[in-house]
Amino acid sequence: MQPLIDNARTFGRCPEEFARLAEGQSPDVLFITCSDSRVVPALITGARPGELFELRTAGSIVPPYASDRPTAEAATVEYAVKVLGVRDIVVCGHSHCGAVGALVRGDDLDAVPAVRDWLAHAADGPAAADATDPACAEAVQHHVLAQLLRLRSYPCVGKRLADGRLRLHGWYYEVHTGAVRAHRAATDVFEAL
Repeated sequence: MQPLIDNARTFGRCPEEFARLAEGQSPDVLFITCSDSRVVPALITGARPGELFELRTAGSIVPPYASDRPTAEAATVEYAVKVLGVRDIVVCGHSHCGAVGALVRGDDLDAVPAVRDWLAHAADGPAAADATDPACAEAVQHHVLAQLLRLRSYPCVGKRLADGRLRLHGWYYEVHTGAVRAHRAATDVFEAL
C-alpha cells in the first residue's frame, strides 16, 4: 500500500496539468472491461485523463437491460451514450479471467454467493471451451461477443447503432504478452490490432 500512498501524495503537484479536467469530460469511448487488477485500460490504450469512460465489472459482464430494475452498469452505459455521446464502445475481455474460467470449469461458487449470482448474468456459457486452458482464450472471446450482443439490447445503444452514431468493438487482451486482438466481423476472428 505504501507505494500507492507515496504516488498519491506527489500526483497532484502540477495542478496546471489537471486544470482543464475541471471543465468537464468528453470521452469518445466507453471502455467496458474486467475488474481484474492486471487489466489497466489507460495503460493498454495509452489514454490520458478524460479520454476513456470506463465500466469495470467482474468478468466484463454487461447485465441484461431491465427498465424496472436499473443497475449501475446500465446507468453507466446510458450516461456514456446519451449524455456524453461516446462514439465507440469497446468490450475488452482478457486471458486468465477468473470469472470466465470459473464458468468454463463449472466451479462451485456457493461460498461466494454474490459472485455466483453475478456470473449468472454472463449470458450463454462459453462454447467449445477447453477447461484445461488457463488462458481461457476461446471462452473469453466467445464471452466478449455475448456481451456485445447484450449491449445491443440496451435501448440507447440500439438507437445509436441504428442511426450510425455508435460502433461496438470486441477486444481480447492477453495479460501474459500484452497483445490486444480485435474481433473482425468479416472473418469472425480475433486478430491483432
